[in-house]
Amino acid sequence: MKRLLNLSEHLEALRQLGFWILLAIPAGLLAGTASALFLWSLERVTDLRFEHGWLLFLLPVGGLLIGLVYHYLGKDAEGGNNIILEQIHQPGGGVPARMAPLVLIGTLGTHLFGGSAGREGTAIQMGGSLAGACGKLLKLSPDNLRLILMAGVAAGFGSVFGTPLAGAIFAMEVLVIGRIQYQALIPVLAAGLIGDATCSAWGIHHTSYHIAIADGDGARALLDFRLLGLTVAAGAVFGLASQFFSEFIHLLQQGWKKNIAYAPLRPVVGGLIIIALTYLLGTRDYLGLGVHSPDPHAVTILSAFNAGGASPWSWWWKILFTAVTLSAGFKGGEVTPLFFIGATLGNTLAVLTGAPVDLFAGLGFIAVFAGASNTPLACTIMGIELFGSHYAVYFAVACFVAYFFSGHSGIYLSQRVGVSKRRHHGLASDVSLKEAREWKPKHL
Repeated sequence: MKRLLNLSEHLEALRQLGFWILLAIPAGLLAGTASALFLWSLERVTDLRFEHGWLLFLLPVGGLLIGLVYHYLGKDAEGGNNIILEQIHQPGGGVPARMAPLVLIGTLGTHLFGGSAGREGTAIQMGGSLAGACGKLLKLSPDNLRLILMAGVAAGFGSVFGTPLAGAIFAMEVLVIGRIQYQALIPVLAAGLIGDATCSAWGIHHTSYHIAIADGDGARALLDFRLLGLTVAAGAVFGLASQFFSEFIHLLQQGWKKNIAYAPLRPVVGGLIIIALTYLLGTRDYLGLGVHSPDPHAVTILSAFNAGGASPWSWWWKILFTAVTLSAGFKGGEVTPLFFIGATLGNTLAVLTGAPVDLFAGLGFIAVFAGASNTPLACTIMGIELFGSHYAVYFAVACFVAYFFSGHSGIYLSQRVGVSKRRHHGLASDVSLKEAREWKPKHL
């Protein structure tokens, strides 16, 4: 009873709660506003690209400009999301404030001219950069600077996709593979909610996705063991696709650096390759975000939720277009292309197995990202926020299996490995993902 009535302890908890929320408010407001500006601008440049097909021929020129800007002005901002993760792990020089405007301009240029890229990287970098600048202005301690950076990540992710809970969990889960940083729970949750609400207050609307409810009581699907088995098998395929995507991009990046020493020339050559691939295939379906298209027959993320909405190899072509674009030095994120890859691969697997197309497109949508980012819990919550809770069990199974099968690989090389995915792997604790990829295990 004495412990229960410890007033000073409760007052201290209340003070700490208030401080955390005060940290989250500027991070959420700044990141949500930046995401709103970004999403509005992204829609404008995407519409311009749809209306003026000749803009694709300027992709090498746009790549050269982006390359020059980052080469001479970017400096450490070139590290992108990995810089933010490194500063959260070990606060030091801080996240450069110039990262926000540079990545915004670079990503809009990439999409205007037809590069295949996403938007999460831009939102996270803007959120982290602005939160870091706010932390420096307030002269926060290293521990509190770490918290406000995580809040910026949560707000950026949550606001750009309209998934505040997933954004909060992502910010805690993405840092260390196998461990969740619960000490930041309140700041990231508050920032995710504030960021999403701020973005919505600016009049931004997010894409709606729909998976038909086939059985159950409306709250939870009845457990179908055949469908569950197919989900496990599909999760393994999604995980392998995640691993291939990540390793392919890293391999191409090494190739660019080895063969073209002057960095601004890499996106020039990359842009020429994208133009050649576009005309080789005779379609522009794999340019840009790929969420929607004015062409009703185009393959998009939305079309993948319908039977006949993707070709059997759509997922592969999006991998190729995105890997060339991002590895060459164009700006943007990997996540929306991963949504496209997962949704179209899920569509293909559903056709092959007779599973529901919309469900498997949704499973691929979240599970390929789960494997590539090593954030299965955040992606499960994202599935619930985007598609509803009816198939939550299947979302979790697909994401967790994909996470396991993606191995010690991923799109964020500054992640640390807290818990190895393989027993008896012999991997040292808390090494970076970059180091883990080079590890040669004695036993599997």
